[in-house]
Amino acid sequence: MSQRTDRLDSQIQQELMDLFQREMADPRIGFATVTRVETARDLGHARVWVSVLGTDEERERSLKALQVATPWLRRRLGDRLTLRHVPELSIRLDESIASGDRVLRLLRELDEEKAPPSIDGSSD
Repeated sequence: MSQRTDRLDSQIQQELMDLFQREMADPRIGFATVTRVETARDLGHARVWVSVLGTDEERERSLKALQVATPWLRRRLGDRLTLRHVPELSIRLDESIASGDRVLRLLRELDEEKAPPSIDGSSD
């Protein structure tokens, strides 16, 4: 990727986070974080990965609400960025944080199972 697309990815990520935190009023959207943005070389499309805290149902509901809000987000980005053409946004759910959390939880459980009992016979 070029420096231009890298810079644009960073700008889009920052502006979307600001829009999520300050201007979006949709109650279906929970705590959403933009984890990554990848803009196509022709600057026509941008894939936006979003991590949402909550249950699977809450994450799905938030993702659908964000996808419905995509035209509004794109217009707001056009107001904030100095671009002739604002890329089409494709919002996707980023499962990496949830997956990492699940792995850490499993490792912690394994560690607790393997922990030797303390001298007094009770577990810590």
